[in-house]
Amino acid sequence: MTRRHTPRVPHVGRTVTGGVALVVVGLLTAGTLAACSGGDDADAPAATAATTPGEPSTPASTGGSDATSTPSPSPSSGSTQAGGSSPSPSPSSLRVARCTADHLTGTLTAGDGGGAGSTFPYLVLKNTGGSPCQLQGWPGVSFVGGDDGTQLGAAATLDRSSPHATVTLLPNGHAHAPLKIGQAANYSASTCKPAKADGLRVYVPGETHAIFVKASGLTACTSSKVQLLQTQAIQPGAG
Repeated sequence: MTRRHTPRVPHVGRTVTGGVALVVVGLLTAGTLAACSGGDDADAPAATAATTPGEPSTPASTGGSDATSTPSPSPSSGSTQAGGSSPSPSPSSLRVARCTADHLTGTLTAGDGGGAGSTFPYLVLKNTGGSPCQLQGWPGVSFVGGDDGTQLGAAATLDRSSPHATVTLLPNGHAHAPLKIGQAANYSASTCKPAKADGLRVYVPGETHAIFVKASGLTACTSSKVQLLQTQAIQPGAG
């Protein structure tokens, strides 16, 4: 009897299985390596949003719609600021007015006393108005008499060396100007031509209306050649 020769079939299943195993092992190895490199975000490239050329991308914070957003008020719009506070007033609304004769009264006080043939009283000014006001500079001062406001002699000279900062008077507040009043008795009667004075006429700086300051015991020289009065600039307080 003749035996038939049966050809041997290769073990395909084993070869395929082995190939799959190699692929699986390769994938596991790659995944392990990828997992190890994912702990440092600094090395990863930033994601880039895909946009259509020529069209700007929409920011995520707007929700894709600007129609529903309310713009914040501009600081210059005059609206009330956060916390309920009103906008700061303009510098012009904070300006203090100049003091006028209508809201001032004057008195003559002893001041620094006297000596060397002169006295050194203070001309004190009071703000009788309901608002603050300011004075700056030298007052115009002269003797008056005759019970009718007639000026007697020369007006006071100004001591330009005295400080002359701006002085603010609150309601019922005071300011003062130091005066120097020479004695009429230091001059001959023919030179001085003395006369009793009722008080002082005072023009505060920048004002054309005078204040009458009543005072007693004053003797003026009616001759304009004799200079009895001198005034310093206005200072804060009553002296």
